[in-house]
Amino acid sequence: MALSGKVALVTGAGQGLGRGISDILLKNGAKVAMLDRNETAGKNTKVDFDKKYGEDHSIFLTCDVTSDEQLKGAFQKTIERFGRLDIVCNNAGIVDESNWEKMVDINLKGVIRGTYLALKHMKKENGGAGGVIVNTASMAGLGPILFLPAYTATKHGVVGLSRALAEASKAGGYGVRINALCPTFINTPLLSYLTDEELTGDFRPLCHFAPQLQEMAGMLEVPVVAESFLHLVTDEDKNGAVMMVTAEGGAYINFPQNVMEVPKTPVTSTRTPTEPETPSK
Repeated sequence: MALSGKVALVTGAGQGLGRGISDILLKNGAKVAMLDRNETAGKNTKVDFDKKYGEDHSIFLTCDVTSDEQLKGAFQKTIERFGRLDIVCNNAGIVDESNWEKMVDINLKGVIRGTYLALKHMKKENGGAGGVIVNTASMAGLGPILFLPAYTATKHGVVGLSRALAEASKAGGYGVRINALCPTFINTPLLSYLTDEELTGDFRPLCHFAPQLQEMAGMLEVPVVAESFLHLVTDEDKNGAVMMVTAEGGAYINFPQNVMEVPKTPVTSTRTPTEPETPSK
């Protein structure tokens, strides 16, 4: 997929990875709607990008992904402004084990909501032109982080959602690819939350494992992860792909065979049917 002339929507775009993803999309010729509940960060990012790429190439929309009304409105405003929608990155996320309900609302329910809205606008059966969705998960979507159990659950959910919908899109002819991005530790403000005593809640005594995990996995810079995101967008062979990004580079995860995959040909039962009883006269 060439990005020139394409339109993208990115959640959590005000800072960190979301800003980096928006930057690389703009750099490659796409127009971008940047969504974030942090209005100050979002507006500052918009000002910076206007200087680099011009005012007409991006918009900023204040949006909380836990609000169905706000997210629907942001999708609609994006299409009204740019006339189409080709790429969606559901990236907004938090770390807060002390308020796990809120974390589930943002990290998982927000991604589900954003993915369903993206499909509504892009899938061919609805008159859309197709496109690609990339959902930001984490290494926690592939294995457990012992001091972030609810966070781990949300990211496992994002990976599962993305893989299942990729199969649905393939079987249903939606024309939309759905992939998941699973980076290890990224040098963003979110990193400090891993050892925040308030945000780790009951699991704060286990936070001392965080530096050990960071040392093992290495530290990623935002542009490196953004490049991996770009591969998931531009490689049209990637649907249902899950990319883990480490200090050594990006690697696609090969999951075991999907036992629930829809068979290409009908399966005929080998069971001998039971003969019906002859009704008594």
